[in-house]
Amino acid sequence: MLDVTVIEDPAAAAVSLDPIRGRLLAELAGGPASAAMLAPRVGLPRQKVNYHLKALERHGLVELAGERRKGNVTERLMRATAASYVISPLALGAVQPDPDRARDQLSARWLLALAARLVRDVGSLITGATKARKRLATYALDGEVRFASAADRAAFMEELTQGVGALIRKYHDGTAERGRDHRIVIGVHPTVKDGSAPDARPSDAQSPAARPEAEADTASPATALPAHPQTH
Repeated sequence: MLDVTVIEDPAAAAVSLDPIRGRLLAELAGGPASAAMLAPRVGLPRQKVNYHLKALERHGLVELAGERRKGNVTERLMRATAASYVISPLALGAVQPDPDRARDQLSARWLLALAARLVRDVGSLITGATKARKRLATYALDGEVRFASAADRAAFMEELTQGVGALIRKYHDGTAERGRDHRIVIGVHPTVKDGSAPDARPSDAQSPAARPEAEADTASPATALPAHPQTH
């Protein structure tokens, strides 16, 4: 079983978003089970559970793990193909986020569009690498930092921009015929605590340096720097 897999097909995405089927996927992530075993766990008749399992199987979200004989009935033991799933923006077709539409380094919505593209691209790369039975070279850095003031946060952003820019200029070789382009994405945002969104702040289009000291975020911002090959 994979730890996480990406759903790119719109029909598979729709199937996975059904609450009952989502519950079945969660149950099967814990181990193989038959419709009869799952029925009391989810409070549905066996026939109904079997119907949902067949829908999940058609879209590759569950697979046959084995069979067992119980009386005169042969039970099919199913298992989830992954412990968790991510829906790629590819499933949204023409309405998927496009970070090239409105580039704004200080916009939370642009950061969201970048994150969506990251999911789409890495998902496509994983799919291609799996089919080719090749290893995919990626790197990600995740951490947290607490700023004492908005001025410190602005200074951090400036140093981060300069530092990464210097690294790109140092290692980028546009003349390398056998080289491969890689995309680097850096995101900084307030940490979400207790599953709730952070307090509203001034407009995300406003420069952090222009915000008064009293408006400094109290939540620790999370910084991520994923790097991966670009899709073509």
